[in-house]
Amino acid sequence: MVFTLAADLPPEVYPLAWLVGSWRGEGTVGYPDIPESRIVQQVSFVADGGPYLSYQASTWLAADPDEAPGPDEAPGPAEPGQLWHQETGFWRVTPGQDRADPPFEVEVFIADPVGVVSVYLGEVNGPRVQLGTDAMVRSASAPRMDAATRLYGLVEGDLLWAWDLAAFGHSLRSYLAARLQRVDAK
Repeated sequence: MVFTLAADLPPEVYPLAWLVGSWRGEGTVGYPDIPESRIVQQVSFVADGGPYLSYQASTWLAADPDEAPGPDEAPGPAEPGQLWHQETGFWRVTPGQDRADPPFEVEVFIADPVGVVSVYLGEVNGPRVQLGTDAMVRSASAPRMDAATRLYGLVEGDLLWAWDLAAFGHSLRSYLAARLQRVDAK
């Protein structure tokens, strides 16, 4: 996939430039006590002039998830139904690194409206980001979440990502995965 670096993109975020833009697609969510369901997801990474990317993501359960196509029909694109999850945050390449020698350390800060704030540490190496939580802080009313990992990769022009979660008393296991297509390239 060819993309163009914006002239005003801060050099500090060049290793993350392939993420910039809006992405939309489908995937699945499932966890113990959460039945596997088809989801629709919209994600955006925005370079707004600082040495970081602003990040927002919304995930919906697919409308009519039980409506399966007939034997001779290909499944159509899913439409958003009930809002499942939202999060917002910031991604930055750790300051002070030599920008000529990948992989690069990355820090990601994510908050969600259920009361959990997560700090992820990891690395970006070409069009691949691997993250693990360094800290998860929650409000008194938030659900128990102990750890998480995330993997993002550019594959055949699509953004594939997976989120593993240790929560609700369960060990680390698959929670959400999606394949997203670029809908714009800001």
